[in-house]
Amino acid sequence: MAFTQIRRDPWPRLRDVNHEPTEVVYRRLAKLLALVTGWVGARDWRATENVPKQGGVLVVVNHTSNFDPIAVGLYLIYGAGRWVRYLGKVQIFKAPGLGWLARSCGQIPVERHSERAKDSLAAAKAALSAGKLVGIYPEGTKGQDPDHWPMKGRTGAARLALESDVPVIPVGQWGTREFMPPGKRGFPFVFSRHHVFRIIAGDPIEFEDLRSQPLTKEVLEEATRRIIDAITSQVAVLRGEPVPTRRWDPELKRHVPIEDR
Repeated sequence: MAFTQIRRDPWPRLRDVNHEPTEVVYRRLAKLLALVTGWVGARDWRATENVPKQGGVLVVVNHTSNFDPIAVGLYLIYGAGRWVRYLGKVQIFKAPGLGWLARSCGQIPVERHSERAKDSLAAAKAALSAGKLVGIYPEGTKGQDPDHWPMKGRTGAARLALESDVPVIPVGQWGTREFMPPGKRGFPFVFSRHHVFRIIAGDPIEFEDLRSQPLTKEVLEEATRRIIDAITSQVAVLRGEPVPTRRWDPELKRHVPIEDR
């Protein structure tokens, strides 16, 4: 696995590192966000070569801050040479200005807790079939674990993974919550010379044994467990800590033992 040292040097020219076609608005926005992000923090990007350079790809990533889509998006755009299509909550698409940007950049709205949630998965499957890279947060919302590890996931990402015959790449990220802490009142950012956005991609998650089975509750839960386990392993590398033996359950609001399988 190739590791990239922490970088504060100028970003490469986008046309030199990303040859995938995309919307004009998306390309211009990426250049602007790269410029701004370079001012507020360094980047520690690792194993970008684990993200396939072409074809449909599903990226699953832990969620700690509203800055995650930008930090991870730039990793995929500039580091892996792929344009990411995120599944995002529908409220983003209804917000003035931000909604227009999301639609113009080909992002995918999700109406959670409704029958229309299935439509977003259909749109994501169509994007994957068209050879695009789709990003999803399998936790379904920002993590609630007091220790900031990935928490128990929802089954939407697992369903998409099992219904789509594409590589599923776990991505761990660490450092965005220090720059944009969840729930911070007033000005949402914390500026510091020491911010580092650490991101790493792992090997594809193995699902072949599950894809041949009916999508039962048990199969979806097993696939979800594999997804969260894989992401947690990547986060542990970035944190330099061992993988925890307990996981936060948002419904029980406490840590529960991780099954040893």
